Amino acid sequence: MDQSDFDAAVARLRAQGTDDAITEVKETTNALGASVWKSVSAFANTAGGLIVLGVSEDRGFTAVNGFEIDRVCNQFIDGMGDGNSDGARLVLPPEYTVRRFSLDGGQVLAIEIAENSIGAKPCYVRSKGVESGSYKRKDDQDVRLSRTEIFELQTACTPSEADRAVVAECEVKDLDDTLVGTLLSAREGSKALQGVDSTIEKLTRLNVTNNSGEVRLAGLLTVGQYPQQFFPQLFVDVSVHPTVEKSSASTQLRFVDRVECSGPLSEVVHEAVQAVRKNLRTYSVIEDTGRRDELEVPERVLREAIGNAVLHREYHPMFLGQAVAVDIYPDRITVTSPGGLWQKTKDTIGDGVSKCRNQALVQLLKKVPSLGAGGTVAEGGGGGIPLMYDEMRARSLEEPRFTFTPDSVTVELRRHGADTEAHRRWARDAVGRDLERGEDALLAIARRETHVSVRMARDMVGMDSDEARRTLRSLVSEGVLEPIGPEDFGLKGAPDLPTGAELAVLNALSPIAPMSIAELSETLGRTKNTLRPVLRQLVEDGRVIPTAGPRSRHRQYLLSQPNTR
Repeated sequence: MDQSDFDAAVARLRAQGTDDAITEVKETTNALGASVWKSVSAFANTAGGLIVLGVSEDRGFTAVNGFEIDRVCNQFIDGMGDGNSDGARLVLPPEYTVRRFSLDGGQVLAIEIAENSIGAKPCYVRSKGVESGSYKRKDDQDVRLSRTEIFELQTACTPSEADRAVVAECEVKDLDDTLVGTLLSAREGSKALQGVDSTIEKLTRLNVTNNSGEVRLAGLLTVGQYPQQFFPQLFVDVSVHPTVEKSSASTQLRFVDRVECSGPLSEVVHEAVQAVRKNLRTYSVIEDTGRRDELEVPERVLREAIGNAVLHREYHPMFLGQAVAVDIYPDRITVTSPGGLWQKTKDTIGDGVSKCRNQALVQLLKKVPSLGAGGTVAEGGGGGIPLMYDEMRARSLEEPRFTFTPDSVTVELRRHGADTEAHRRWARDAVGRDLERGEDALLAIARRETHVSVRMARDMVGMDSDEARRTLRSLVSEGVLEPIGPEDFGLKGAPDLPTGAELAVLNALSPIAPMSIAELSETLGRTKNTLRPVLRQLVEDGRVIPTAGPRSRHRQYLLSQPNTR
């Protein structure tokens, strides 16, 4: 950070009128307050940040008169354990950089706090202890970490034994004979089963049971008849919401659909995928082999996201009361897994390297067939998340978005049902025929980015360069694209796209749960007067179905299911 960077940060704070998730300002004169160490802990445990000393937030982020910069700087360095180790105020203090900058004719202190590495969290205030002195940064607040968050940070690099724990009161008779037979057949002839003959010995070798014949958690979840008999919350909760926010006050209908998917994990994943599938739009796509139906979010992506959630979730007793949550909104699907990242960070989540806290469970699930799909529940090898990225890119969809807290992982898959329908109508009108997937994807990129190139086709869709050139030149010959560079093309003479307001309404509406104009107004943040002409046009186009006459106060709106055949 230099003076210009600091000036820009101050200008941002003054414009927004408050500090934020990455900057904390302290009105310090000659002594550091205890809140400084809370902020250092919070930044170190979250994503790093900037602490500015000698600036008053209450006075519009101006310099504090009489700020004793040398004295305060020494206090901070001592408190970090560098000037005086006996005075260290933190355990696992982060790396930091101290700089002095000019502000309002004086000098202030700016301290950049680095995020601690995996395995070096939580940083906490020594005098308070780890449970009371560990913080995270949330917006402009330093929030105390919960017990589960602290546990996950402390064990982020520690091999877990939770899946190998014995399940009280569970016996071998509670296992499913068919699944046990499938597992043993899959491992027949392997080194794991050499020298053992009885079923119970084989189950012990595979970590389904321990040496005393007691059933382990991994075994129950993989080949148990009904694991939820012992752990009622170890299911996948699929909830379909009528609006873009959970439990919206704008509607009395809390859920459009809700399914609790239970049983052994192979059944859980399959049922959850089917529950999501039935609440998504389906489109026909053209390929060399003809037409075939395809979900607006690829099924392989759904299966991978839900499979990862049950495989990589935390099974420590502190988390056994939490289900995996799958929430379906009109504009997105989120899959939330209890437990933070294990030996991974936000930068390495998609690096293709396999890391799994539940080692016994993954070995078992690698040999159990995935219901309704090829392969097994857990493929292993670290290729799952790269596959999700590739599948979404191949359809010109937004990449999965990951959100991490210390004790949860959420993947968000953006739905583009209304956008996809509008794009395909637009593409058919532009070209005069149904498009094949590659053509469709390249036109979607051209629409979104205002141009499309051979390199974009290769990087964003995974298309071979020669195939991309042929497809793009074909679209030029049909009058849809025009060259704007050696291998770059722009749209030419294409029909107008639906308006942003139309797409917003279509994405907010459901084909099952009707919404009034008042509910749409609250959900979208648009006035009723703005929405009325949009709804009128969508009704005329047959894309929205009214539930009552135009003058009825009970009039609501449903999304029309598109006919794509």
